[in-house]
Amino acid sequence: MTLATEIASHLLDIKAVYLQPEEPFTWASGIQSPIYTDNRVTLSYPDTRSLIENGFVTKIKEEFPEVEVIAGTATAGIPHGAIIADRMNLPFAYIRSKPKDHGAGNQVEGRIVKGQKMVVIEDLISTGGSVLDAVAAAKREGADVLGVVAIFTYELPKADKNFEDAGVKLVTLSNYSELIKVAKVQGYIDADGLQLLKKFKENQETWQD
Repeated sequence: MTLATEIASHLLDIKAVYLQPEEPFTWASGIQSPIYTDNRVTLSYPDTRSLIENGFVTKIKEEFPEVEVIAGTATAGIPHGAIIADRMNLPFAYIRSKPKDHGAGNQVEGRIVKGQKMVVIEDLISTGGSVLDAVAAAKREGADVLGVVAIFTYELPKADKNFEDAGVKLVTLSNYSELIKVAKVQGYIDADGLQLLKKFKENQETWQD
């Protein structure tokens, strides 16, 4: 079993992911979606948490061996990033969604040395907008951002374009395609549901038509 498959299975088992192809959710962005994900739930399950953190460490060592600092996005990436940094014996920082409106007005909390090679940790990628804002903030502070590593991606074409346009490498532990395959095998969805879920990945605008 691959890491992507194993993590997808865990996300379904602990109900970090809900699939409702016939009764879609509405995301904060307004997108009507057959899937809702709350990866914060993973922190409450030690086996799942260990699987994810071990996966993060392995992927970072493979994809970004020159990393010098780990940064987590606020708030979901902070606990994972802190655990990863501890396991890799690396410095840790976190990136606020916006600068503080008091004190020094920091957006990046922690000590970043100019030119320090950073990997940014996120829990979930939808369009990628928020984490790319965090990457931009880290770069303004002088970090050399090597890339982003996330638990899960919806594989939306808009996200692919956003990361490509920003010139930022994205690595994920699992993904939408793997999850819906596991969901079908394990009986979470039927064949009709699988087709609706595949259609959503191909075109979020017309998948319900």
